[in-house]
Amino acid sequence: MDTLSYKTKSANTETSGKKWLLVDAEGHTVGRLASEVAKLIRGKHKPNFTPHADCGDNVIVINAEKISFSGDKLVNKEYVRHTGFPGGRRVLTAEQMLEKHPERLIEKAVKGMLPKNTLGRGLFRNLKVYVGSEHKQEAQKPEVITFESKK
Repeated sequence: MDTLSYKTKSANTETSGKKWLLVDAEGHTVGRLASEVAKLIRGKHKPNFTPHADCGDNVIVINAEKISFSGDKLVNKEYVRHTGFPGGRRVLTAEQMLEKHPERLIEKAVKGMLPKNTLGRGLFRNLKVYVGSEHKQEAQKPEVITFESKK
């Protein structure tokens, strides 16, 4: 039998070739930036993408306080959490969250775009978000990635 045999290569965490990427959030919209960051963390931009493995890159996002929202979302969007006690519903608007914890805005947006399972929780650990332009990963020599701003 004279047939060609092609083998599909399935990447895993060891063979994925992880890199450190640096993204500047200044001037970007939250959702558009979060979807691009989620693709990088998941590894969908790589030719050896494997859905069941962590083959994405580590992403550092800086200038989280300079992110923007489109439309009236800054005032109207609400982030709801519950303390677990009766009457413990707590609501923060996006404007309040941007003042108190701007890094959590990006973290929540990216986490919502990752798989809701053990793999997604592991992938979320590959994201580092910082307020300001300083970060703690200079030793990893991150590669700067730029996205076009669609404001």
